[in-house]
Amino acid sequence: MKSLEKLKKIKGDASFREFYRNRENKSIIVKSEKEKLKNLLIYDAINKILVKNKILAPNLLSENYINNYIEINDFGDQTLFQILKNKKNNKYVIFKKIIKILNKIQLIKDKKVKNFKNEFYKVQEYKKEVLFDETKLFCDWYAPKILSRLKIIKFKRKFKLEIKNLLSKLNYKNVTFVHRDFHVSNLMYHNKKIAVIDSQDALIGNRAYDLASLIDDVRLKTSNELKEKVFKFYVTTNKKIDLEKFKKDFEILSVLRNLKIIGIFMRLAVRDNKKKYLKLIPYAWEMINHRIKKQNEFNNLILLLKKNFPNFIR
Repeated sequence: MKSLEKLKKIKGDASFREFYRNRENKSIIVKSEKEKLKNLLIYDAINKILVKNKILAPNLLSENYINNYIEINDFGDQTLFQILKNKKNNKYVIFKKIIKILNKIQLIKDKKVKNFKNEFYKVQEYKKEVLFDETKLFCDWYAPKILSRLKIIKFKRKFKLEIKNLLSKLNYKNVTFVHRDFHVSNLMYHNKKIAVIDSQDALIGNRAYDLASLIDDVRLKTSNELKEKVFKFYVTTNKKIDLEKFKKDFEILSVLRNLKIIGIFMRLAVRDNKKKYLKLIPYAWEMINHRIKKQNEFNNLILLLKKNFPNFIR
């Protein structure tokens, strides 16, 4: 294979990875020095599980783990995000196809797989402690940029208590394969099929999580009417769901995820000098606003956010 310098570097994401296109092999080189266990070894392990379950995901073509890279299938440049941004395309029809892929992912029972080092990798559980630590990114990175030092100490204490309280209200157990970053920028349109990428963070968790990632995706603005239609379609394709309990979990996880995302985007700007994500924060607030009014469980959080971030909570 050619040296990486001779290959075309392509647009990356918010992670510590670099991507290069090898046109000769019709492949992508994924390079990662930081977090290479997750970004290379675990990424391939999760892809193997997806492929085994007949979901289109990148196959490993070669690995050079010592030199920090792997080679995988190239699914081209067309994401579902680009397709959905085209006003001519019927968004609801496309989302229905995505829900069918999500349903397949949620049927996965495999939790263990051999990685390319011939060692077993076990998909871990999406514990409440992990969800708590993720949501806490909001008060670790975003809140200190907005609030005074005096306010931040009080806010952090109350915010953490409120997140723990919301997590205790979740109904569904951690028994479902969760991609954990399931949104339209991580879905490729390749040979008239939908391919799933960026699956290295997958865990076994709550079945509402990936649906919340998809419907309340901070990168793609959709109407509340479309959000509701896609949610209803998912429910009609999953008859055994307890609608009331599931909707509650969906709303809690959507709010927590968007708080986490606001924290992550601020961290990317401050720590990594990746400021382009800051422009997405207002829409994340908009979705928090939309969901937070749906159930009484959010009353304390509404008061807390309204007091400290009055510009965003109406």
